[in-house]
Amino acid sequence: MQRTFTRVLLVVFGLIELPVGLWPLVSPDGFYRDFPGFRTGWVAMDGPFNEHLIRDFGGLNLALAALLIGAAVIGTTAVARLAALATFLFGLPHFLYHLGHVSHFEPVDQVLIVATTALGAVLPVVVALIPSRVSIPKEGATPATP
Repeated sequence: MQRTFTRVLLVVFGLIELPVGLWPLVSPDGFYRDFPGFRTGWVAMDGPFNEHLIRDFGGLNLALAALLIGAAVIGTTAVARLAALATFLFGLPHFLYHLGHVSHFEPVDQVLIVATTALGAVLPVVVALIPSRVSIPKEGATPATP
């Protein structure tokens, strides 16, 4: 079974992915122009609008949100680690791309972009490395035989 901390991380990470997945599906042009919503448009600064690419990105983030939150609900360590691996396999290339493509942004945006995309690569590793909860047999219970 997962530790409560693992479940909390999975849900938080899933809830972060949820709006990043919904926004481009509901309003691809709005996501393109305005993401992340509190600074200048990070996506628009990186090239011309491509609705197909934006919708695919939204769908991928929704799928990750479902996987992360579902892993927290299911509660097994194996499923948590699978969700962490899937998120890492998306997060690492995303981080590496942005690491090399921030020079055209203002310095504060450079730091924010690198920091937020780094979290997408580092947090899944943290989740995967959290040990599972040790099951303590209830008093009077007989241990299972192999």
